[in-house]
Amino acid sequence: MMSDIRIGDILFLDIETVPLAPVMEEVSPVMQELWDKKSKQFRSDEESAGDTWQRAGVYAEFGKIICISVGIITAENPYRLRLKSFFGDNEKELLIQFSSMLSRYGADREFNLCAHNGREFDFPFIARRMIINGLKIPVILDNAGKKPWEIRLLDTMDMWKFGDYKHFTSLNLLTHILGIPTPKDDIDGSMVATVYYNDKDIKRIAVYCEKDVVAVAQVFLALRSEPLINNENIESVTLFPSL
Repeated sequence: MMSDIRIGDILFLDIETVPLAPVMEEVSPVMQELWDKKSKQFRSDEESAGDTWQRAGVYAEFGKIICISVGIITAENPYRLRLKSFFGDNEKELLIQFSSMLSRYGADREFNLCAHNGREFDFPFIARRMIINGLKIPVILDNAGKKPWEIRLLDTMDMWKFGDYKHFTSLNLLTHILGIPTPKDDIDGSMVATVYYNDKDIKRIAVYCEKDVVAVAQVFLALRSEPLINNENIESVTLFPSL
Protein backbone atom coordinates (compact mmCIF):
# COMPACT_ATOMS: atom_id res chain seq x y z
CA MET A 1 0.00 0.00 0.00
CA MET A 2 1.10 3.57 -0.66
CA SER A 3 0.80 4.44 3.00
CA ASP A 4 3.38 1.79 3.89
CA ILE A 5 6.12 3.50 1.86
CA ARG A 6 8.29 5.96 3.74
CA ILE A 7 8.16 9.23 1.85
CA GLY A 8 11.91 9.77 2.19
CA ASP A 9 12.59 6.47 0.39
CA ILE A 10 11.10 7.67 -2.91
CA LEU A 11 12.97 9.32 -5.76
CA PHE A 12 10.46 11.18 -7.93
CA LEU A 13 11.54 11.25 -11.57
CA ASP A 14 10.83 12.66 -15.00
CA ILE A 15 12.72 12.53 -18.30
CA GLU A 16 12.74 14.61 -21.47
CA THR A 17 13.50 13.01 -24.81
CA VAL A 18 14.01 14.18 -28.40
CA PRO A 19 14.50 12.50 -31.80
CA LEU A 20 18.08 11.42 -32.53
CA ALA A 21 18.40 14.26 -35.04
CA PRO A 22 16.40 17.41 -35.83
CA VAL A 23 15.18 15.94 -39.15
CA MET A 24 14.96 12.38 -40.40
CA GLU A 25 17.40 13.03 -43.26
CA GLU A 26 20.22 13.46 -40.73
CA VAL A 27 20.11 9.88 -39.46
CA SER A 28 21.58 6.96 -41.39
CA PRO A 29 19.78 5.54 -44.45
CA VAL A 30 19.14 2.34 -42.50
CA MET A 31 17.50 4.26 -39.66
CA GLN A 32 15.43 6.24 -42.16
CA GLU A 33 14.17 3.00 -43.68
CA LEU A 34 13.41 1.56 -40.24
CA TRP A 35 11.53 4.72 -39.23
CA ASP A 36 9.55 4.56 -42.45
CA LYS A 37 8.41 1.05 -41.49
CA LYS A 38 7.74 2.06 -37.87
CA SER A 39 5.78 5.20 -38.70
CA LYS A 40 3.49 3.34 -41.11
CA GLN A 41 1.81 1.98 -37.98
CA PHE A 42 0.36 5.40 -37.13
CA ARG A 43 0.84 7.93 -39.93
CA SER A 44 -1.90 8.85 -42.37
CA ASP A 45 -1.78 8.12 -46.10
CA GLU A 46 -1.05 11.79 -46.75
CA GLU A 47 1.99 11.85 -44.44
CA SER A 48 5.52 10.79 -45.23
CA ALA A 49 7.92 9.24 -42.73
CA GLY A 50 9.70 12.59 -42.47
CA ASP A 51 6.46 14.35 -41.63
CA THR A 52 6.14 12.26 -38.48
CA TRP A 53 9.79 12.41 -37.40
CA GLN A 54 9.01 14.65 -34.43
CA ARG A 55 7.25 11.65 -32.87
CA ALA A 56 10.50 9.67 -32.98
CA GLY A 57 11.49 11.08 -29.61
CA VAL A 58 9.00 8.86 -27.76
CA TYR A 59 10.64 5.67 -29.06
CA ALA A 60 13.89 4.62 -27.41
CA GLU A 61 15.18 3.19 -30.69
CA PHE A 62 14.83 6.54 -32.49
CA GLY A 63 15.13 9.05 -29.64
CA LYS A 64 17.52 10.01 -26.91
CA ILE A 65 17.35 11.38 -23.38
CA ILE A 66 18.49 14.96 -22.87
CA CYS A 67 17.37 15.44 -19.27
CA ILE A 68 16.61 13.32 -16.21
CA SER A 69 15.34 15.21 -13.18
CA VAL A 70 14.80 13.68 -9.76
CA GLY A 71 13.41 14.91 -6.48
CA ILE A 72 13.48 13.67 -2.91
CA ILE A 73 11.44 14.80 0.06
CA THR A 74 14.09 15.52 2.69
CA ALA A 75 12.09 16.56 5.74
CA GLU A 76 8.64 16.46 7.28
CA ASN A 77 6.53 19.05 9.12
CA PRO A 78 6.62 20.68 6.69
CA TYR A 79 7.76 18.60 3.73
CA ARG A 80 10.76 19.89 1.76
CA LEU A 81 11.52 18.78 -1.80
CA ARG A 82 15.08 18.81 -3.17
CA LEU A 83 15.56 18.61 -6.95
CA LYS A 84 18.52 17.62 -9.08
CA SER A 85 18.86 17.33 -12.86
CA PHE A 86 21.20 15.55 -15.23
CA PHE A 87 21.06 17.17 -18.64
CA GLY A 88 23.16 17.85 -21.72
CA ASP A 89 23.91 16.80 -25.28
CA ASN A 90 26.00 13.76 -24.23
CA GLU A 91 23.36 11.17 -23.39
CA LYS A 92 25.83 8.51 -22.28
CA GLU A 93 27.47 10.87 -19.79
CA LEU A 94 24.18 11.97 -18.22
CA LEU A 95 23.09 8.33 -17.95
CA ILE A 96 26.37 7.48 -16.21
CA GLN A 97 25.86 10.35 -13.77
CA PHE A 98 22.26 9.29 -13.13
CA SER A 99 23.26 5.67 -12.56
CA SER A 100 26.02 6.75 -10.17
CA MET A 101 23.51 8.81 -8.20
CA LEU A 102 21.20 5.80 -7.90
CA SER A 103 24.09 3.69 -6.59
CA ARG A 104 25.00 6.27 -3.96
CA TYR A 105 21.42 6.83 -2.92
CA GLY A 106 20.72 3.10 -2.63
CA ALA A 107 23.97 2.20 -0.90
CA ASP A 108 22.38 1.93 2.53
CA ARG A 109 18.64 1.74 1.85
CA GLU A 110 15.92 0.23 -0.28
CA PHE A 111 14.21 2.94 -2.25
CA ASN A 112 11.55 3.42 -4.92
CA LEU A 113 11.42 5.37 -8.16
CA CYS A 114 8.16 7.18 -8.90
CA ALA A 115 7.07 8.77 -12.19
CA HIS A 116 3.80 9.53 -13.97
CA ASN A 117 3.27 6.86 -16.65
CA GLY A 118 6.73 5.68 -15.63
CA ARG A 119 6.02 1.99 -16.16
CA GLU A 120 5.07 2.59 -19.79
CA PHE A 121 7.56 5.33 -20.65
CA ASP A 122 10.25 6.72 -18.31
CA PHE A 123 11.54 3.51 -16.73
CA PRO A 124 11.78 1.34 -19.89
CA PHE A 125 13.08 4.28 -21.94
CA ILE A 126 15.98 4.81 -19.52
CA ALA A 127 16.77 1.08 -19.44
CA ARG A 128 16.72 0.75 -23.23
CA ARG A 129 18.91 3.81 -23.77
CA MET A 130 21.40 2.46 -21.22
CA ILE A 131 21.68 -0.78 -23.18
CA ILE A 132 22.07 1.13 -26.45
CA ASN A 133 24.86 3.19 -24.85
CA GLY A 134 26.60 0.06 -23.59
CA LEU A 135 25.85 0.71 -19.92
CA LYS A 136 24.74 -1.64 -17.18
CA ILE A 137 21.12 -1.19 -16.16
CA PRO A 138 20.74 -0.10 -12.51
CA VAL A 139 19.32 -2.89 -10.36
CA ILE A 140 16.15 -0.94 -9.59
CA LEU A 141 15.31 -0.72 -13.33
CA ASP A 142 16.21 -4.33 -14.17
CA ASN A 143 13.01 -6.26 -13.48
CA ALA A 144 13.92 -9.49 -15.28
CA GLY A 145 13.04 -12.44 -13.06
CA LYS A 146 11.74 -10.27 -10.22
CA LYS A 147 8.54 -11.11 -8.42
CA PRO A 148 5.88 -8.37 -8.45
CA TRP A 149 6.50 -7.45 -4.82
CA GLU A 150 10.22 -7.07 -5.51
CA ILE A 151 9.71 -4.34 -8.09
CA ARG A 152 10.27 -0.90 -6.58
CA LEU A 153 8.85 1.26 -9.38
CA LEU A 154 5.84 3.44 -8.56
CA ASP A 155 3.57 5.10 -11.09
CA THR A 156 1.12 7.85 -10.14
CA MET A 157 -0.96 7.10 -13.23
CA ASP A 158 -1.34 3.48 -12.12
CA MET A 159 -2.32 4.69 -8.66
CA TRP A 160 -5.01 6.90 -10.16
CA LYS A 161 -6.35 4.08 -12.35
CA PHE A 162 -7.44 2.01 -9.33
CA GLY A 163 -7.30 -1.09 -11.52
CA ASP A 164 -8.94 0.51 -14.59
CA TYR A 165 -6.15 -0.38 -17.01
CA LYS A 166 -7.80 1.09 -20.09
CA HIS A 167 -7.77 4.55 -18.56
CA PHE A 168 -5.08 7.14 -19.37
CA THR A 169 -4.88 10.39 -17.43
CA SER A 170 -2.23 12.97 -18.27
CA LEU A 171 -0.20 14.62 -15.52
CA ASN A 172 -1.60 17.98 -16.63
CA LEU A 173 -5.20 16.80 -16.19
CA LEU A 174 -4.48 15.12 -12.87
CA THR A 175 -2.80 18.19 -11.38
CA HIS A 176 -5.72 20.34 -12.52
CA ILE A 177 -8.46 18.23 -10.98
CA LEU A 178 -6.46 17.82 -7.75
CA GLY A 179 -5.88 21.57 -7.44
CA ILE A 180 -2.11 21.33 -7.95
CA PRO A 181 -0.33 24.10 -9.92
CA THR A 182 0.27 22.91 -13.48
CA PRO A 183 3.85 22.28 -14.66
CA LYS A 184 2.82 23.28 -18.20
CA ASP A 185 3.14 27.03 -17.66
CA ASP A 186 6.00 27.53 -20.13
CA ILE A 187 6.47 24.69 -22.60
CA ASP A 188 4.93 21.25 -22.99
CA GLY A 189 6.22 17.94 -24.28
CA SER A 190 5.38 18.71 -27.90
CA MET A 191 7.74 21.72 -27.81
CA VAL A 192 10.81 20.05 -26.28
CA ALA A 193 12.47 19.03 -29.56
CA THR A 194 12.05 22.52 -31.02
CA VAL A 195 13.46 24.19 -27.90
CA TYR A 196 16.38 21.74 -27.96
CA TYR A 197 17.29 21.72 -31.65
CA ASN A 198 16.16 25.19 -32.79
CA ASP A 199 16.47 27.35 -29.68
CA LYS A 200 19.34 25.33 -28.18
CA ASP A 201 17.98 26.13 -24.73
CA ILE A 202 18.44 22.92 -22.78
CA LYS A 203 18.35 24.71 -19.44
CA ARG A 204 14.79 25.80 -20.19
CA ILE A 205 13.95 22.13 -20.80
CA ALA A 206 15.58 21.13 -17.51
CA VAL A 207 13.49 23.72 -15.67
CA TYR A 208 10.38 22.27 -17.29
CA CYS A 209 11.47 18.73 -16.39
CA GLU A 210 11.94 19.68 -12.74
CA LYS A 211 8.46 21.21 -12.69
CA ASP A 212 7.11 17.84 -13.78
CA VAL A 213 8.99 16.16 -10.92
CA VAL A 214 7.39 18.61 -8.49
CA ALA A 215 3.99 17.81 -9.98
CA VAL A 216 4.54 14.05 -9.63
CA ALA A 217 5.57 14.46 -5.98
CA GLN A 218 2.54 16.64 -5.27
CA VAL A 219 0.19 14.17 -6.96
CA PHE A 220 1.68 11.33 -4.91
CA LEU A 221 1.07 13.27 -1.71
CA ALA A 222 -2.49 14.13 -2.78
CA LEU A 223 -3.20 10.46 -3.48
CA ARG A 224 -2.08 9.71 0.09
CA SER A 225 -4.26 12.56 1.43
CA GLU A 226 -1.18 14.36 2.70
CA PRO A 227 -0.51 18.11 2.61
CA LEU A 228 1.19 19.51 -0.48
CA ILE A 229 4.64 21.09 -0.45
CA ASN A 230 4.81 24.89 -0.35
CA ASN A 231 6.85 26.59 -3.08
CA GLU A 232 9.28 28.06 -0.55
CA ASN A 233 10.16 24.52 0.51
CA ILE A 234 11.19 23.40 -2.99
CA GLU A 235 14.88 23.67 -3.87
CA SER A 236 16.78 22.96 -7.09
CA VAL A 237 20.42 22.18 -6.37
CA THR A 238 21.32 21.92 -10.07
CA LEU A 239 19.69 24.85 -11.77
CA PHE A 240 19.43 27.31 -8.92
CA PRO A 241 22.03 26.26 -6.31
CA SER A 242 21.77 29.57 -4.48
CA LEU A 243 18.17 28.96 -3.45
